[in-house]
Amino acid sequence: MPARERTFTWWIWLAPWALTVAHAQELEPRAYSALPVGANFLAATYSLLTGDVLTDPSLPISDVRARISIYGAGYVRAFDLFGRTASIGIFMPFASADVGGNVFDAPNSVHRAGIGDTRMRLAVNFLGGSALKPADFLKRTPATTLGGSVTVIAPTGQFNANHLINIGANRWAVKPEIGLSQPLRNWFAEVSAGVWFFGDNPDFLGSNRRSQSPLWVFQLHAGYQFRPALWIATDVGFYTGGNTSVNGIANADRQQNSRYGITLSVPMAAGWSAKLGASKGFMTRAGGDYKALTLTLQYQWLDP
Repeated sequence: MPARERTFTWWIWLAPWALTVAHAQELEPRAYSALPVGANFLAATYSLLTGDVLTDPSLPISDVRARISIYGAGYVRAFDLFGRTASIGIFMPFASADVGGNVFDAPNSVHRAGIGDTRMRLAVNFLGGSALKPADFLKRTPATTLGGSVTVIAPTGQFNANHLINIGANRWAVKPEIGLSQPLRNWFAEVSAGVWFFGDNPDFLGSNRRSQSPLWVFQLHAGYQFRPALWIATDVGFYTGGNTSVNGIANADRQQNSRYGITLSVPMAAGWSAKLGASKGFMTRAGGDYKALTLTLQYQWLDP
């Protein structure tokens, strides 16, 4: 088997671009795995979210019952950045949501469907991430990897200032993050820490200005690789902060949430792989108490 084909069976990295409506509480195992230069990934995802799925706990809605389907497509490319391995990616979602609950104590329900906010991510491996061509990458011994990333969410999604529930957030969001990945034979462990910074939404319920303080995100992952491209990981995430205010008046909605989940990666055919992830909130102070199920189908190839 040629080296370039063996490369596909040796590593399969599933791009962590399964956007959820509660985008700040995603769980992303293997987000800082090493990649060869010239690797390309094309992914299609489907996510199902049920429960209290609200990005805005300051809304006057209680007893939320939501069922949200999210369809998305993404692309990631690995390249050489001053001798270090880097990757850049983009993900675009479409969401269909049915949400019910009590609005100002009165029962109500709505249906929303439309394009979601575009997500972009740039990642660079600082330690253990020397830029290697596929042939050299195949020969490397897995080692500790330390990387950093910046994720940007652009306000491209459907938004109506007169609606309580929207697909898009009508604001920019940026998350710088640092992550450490440690292999140990067939086992691997990862830890990451980042913080979301949010722009203001100047059209909140009309012409009100809604602001949100930074939201800290911490993730822990541990997994086992049974054979090349077949692995499983347990995931835990912690989220704190994110207080909101409207026209300068603060809301009592500081988040102190946590989630747990499991992720399974399975090879399919040459160049093809699938990933199934499931997660659930287990400590929720404000918003985000939902179940999530995500399926990602991915095709990867190398530059000629």
